[in-house]
Order: sequence, then structure tokens, then C-alpha cells
Amino acid sequence: MNHSIHSADRSTHLKIVVVALIAGIAVTAFGIAARTNADYSQTASHAPVKAGKPVVVTSSNGSMVR
Repeated sequence: MNHSIHSADRSTHLKIVVVALIAGIAVTAFGIAARTNADYSQTASHAPVKAGKPVVVTSSNGSMVR
């Protein structure tokens, strides 16, 4: 068994790549399976929200230097 990645042979490198690939596929499959399947078809039937009149917001909490 090789304890250093620098002195590892070709088969050890191949094993590391295969394990990393399997782990990546497992994480991806878990992420796809865990997502919520929300039904957005009902939200598209509502009327859109329209913008109202413009509003100006000001404040004068700072000190004025002349």
C-alpha cells in the first residue's frame, strides 16, 4: 500500500479517480432526487403585479456643513 500520493503507482491513481467519480455521481444524484418539484403552473395564471405611482423618500438626519 502506498502512503504517499507522490510515490503511488498508476493503479493507485486510477483507484482515487474512480472513487472521486463515484462520489461525485452520488452527490449529484442525491441533489437531483432531493430537489422539490414545485408546480409553477398555478402561479402563472394569476394577474401580474403592476407598479404604482413613484415615491420619493428623503431624510435629513445628517449635519449640514456650510
